Amino acid sequence: MKAEYDLSKMKSRKNPYAAKLKKSVTMRLGEDVIEYFKQMAEESGVPYQSLINLYLRDCVASHRKIDISWQSQN
Repeated sequence: MKAEYDLSKMKSRKNPYAAKLKKSVTMRLGEDVIEYFKQMAEESGVPYQSLINLYLRDCVASHRKIDISWQSQN
């Protein structure tokens, strides 16, 4: 194996799978939620957006459902 490689003549190309890896979305999150994940991010050294993604991915994997039930005020 060579000690050094000349990469100056190498052509770059886009990753064909990059678009399938993650999709950018705009979400409105409460300040308390953002602070919670930012604090966890600081403690763990993982970016807070990645932590949010990991949490949501865990919800998907475990088929976690939220119970949203609005009670009438009678």
